[in-house]
Amino acid sequence: MEGKNPVGGPKKTPFYKYHIENGAKMVPFAGYLMPVQYTGITDEHKAVRNNVGLFDLSHMGEFFINGPKALDFIQKMTTNDASLLKIGQIQYSCMCYDDGGMVDDLLVYRLNDGYMMVANASNIDKDFDWLNSHLIDGVELVNRSDEYGLLAIQGPDARKVISQMSDFNFDALSYYHVATAKFGGHEILFSRTGYTGEDGFELYIPNELADDLWKMTIEAGKKYNMKLIGLGARDSLRLEMKMTLYGNDIDKTTTPIESGLGWIVKLDKGDFIGRDVLKKQKEEKPERRLICLELEGRVFPRQGYELVSDGAMVGRVTSGTFSPSLGKPIAMGYLPRKLTKLGNRVEVKIRDKLFPATVVKSPFYKEGTHR
Repeated sequence: MEGKNPVGGPKKTPFYKYHIENGAKMVPFAGYLMPVQYTGITDEHKAVRNNVGLFDLSHMGEFFINGPKALDFIQKMTTNDASLLKIGQIQYSCMCYDDGGMVDDLLVYRLNDGYMMVANASNIDKDFDWLNSHLIDGVELVNRSDEYGLLAIQGPDARKVISQMSDFNFDALSYYHVATAKFGGHEILFSRTGYTGEDGFELYIPNELADDLWKMTIEAGKKYNMKLIGLGARDSLRLEMKMTLYGNDIDKTTTPIESGLGWIVKLDKGDFIGRDVLKKQKEEKPERRLICLELEGRVFPRQGYELVSDGAMVGRVTSGTFSPSLGKPIAMGYLPRKLTKLGNRVEVKIRDKLFPATVVKSPFYKEGTHR
C-alpha cells in the first residue's frame, strides 16, 4: 500500500503516481521516494516566489497528543511556551536533549481536542521514541504519520487557489493558524503555514482522500498557472529565508541559542528538558552563532565547505546555494562570535580556491508574502 513501507524498499507517498505521470525526477529522501524536481529547480523556485506552487510533503510526521496532562507533557518536552496556544493556533518550537542539543525542530498545533505535533521526516522514529521514553500518566501519544498525505500550496497566489476548493473564509485565517473545512464534501484539517517565506496553506489529507484532493487541487491551480515543486526548490526557498534544516544547520550538536532560535526558548515558563544549559548559554552568550553569508562570483557553496579567516578554518558551510531570487551565492554556517558582526568578511574554500563572503542580515530574501 502506498504510504506504507514495502519490505526492503523506500515508502511511496499517496501522490507517488502523479509525480511519475508529471515527469518528476524521484530520489530517496528520509525513507521515501520523493520528487526532487519537475521542470528544474530555478524554474520551480521562481514560480513559488512570483505565483504559486504545489508541494507533496507527505513524508512529514504527525503525532497526536491528548489527555488531561497533554499540555504538561508538551511543556516539559519542548522549549517554547505551549500554554500560550489558543485553539486554532500553531507554534514553532523544538525539543532538546539534556545538554541543550536539538532533538528536532517542529510545529505544535492546538486542536479542539488536544494537540498535534508535526516533525521532520528524517526524525519521525527518533522523535517518537524520545517522546515515548518520557511519557507520563494522563497522556496519550499516537504516531499517525502513515495515515496522512500532506499537500502544501505556497506562493503569493496560494489563497486564490485554495479559495477555489472550499467555501471557507481563508482571508479570516491568520498565518500560523489551523482550522477544518469541507473540500469537495470532505472535512479536512489545514493550516496557514509553510517553509518558503511566502503565503501558503498545508492540507492534512487522510490517505483514502488523497486522489480526490490531488485532483481538486490541480484543477483549482490551473487558473493561476500553479506548478508542481520538488525538494530542490523547497531547499533553496527555505534557505533564502534563513529557515534552518535539521541535519544541515541544526542537529544534536547545536543548540537553539547558537542557531538563532533563542526566540523559541521560553526560560520563564518553568522546567523543560535542556533548560539549565540553555539558560546559562543565553546569559553568557554562545561561543558561536549561525550566520548568513553572501559570496562574490558565480560559485555554488555547498554543505561542508570550509569557512576561513586569516588563513585558518573557523567553521563550515551548513547550507548553501546560488540564490534564484537574488542572483548571487548564499550560505549559512557557524562562526565564532567575534566574527559574526554584520559586514564582517570571511572566505569560503571551494575546490582549493578562496572566495570572499560577507556576513549579512537575515533573511537573504526580504520580499516574502507570508503574514
